[in-house]
Amino acid sequence: MRIMLNGETREVAGPTLALALEELGYGGAIVATAVNGTFATAAARPALALKDGDAVEVLAPMQGG
Repeated sequence: MRIMLNGETREVAGPTLALALEELGYGGAIVATAVNGTFATAAARPALALKDGDAVEVLAPMQGG
């Protein structure tokens, strides 16, 4: 399926947010996620089904001041 990941079109096979993140190289990473503008907790990712055209945002925490 085709999704928008941080504004870029990407193809993923995973039907859930958790599987798509694994496929995209975020497996095990501590990140914040949103699907179509709605925050998705880490606990919700395995059950959160993605659809063709969904907009997924992945943000990694940054240190600094």
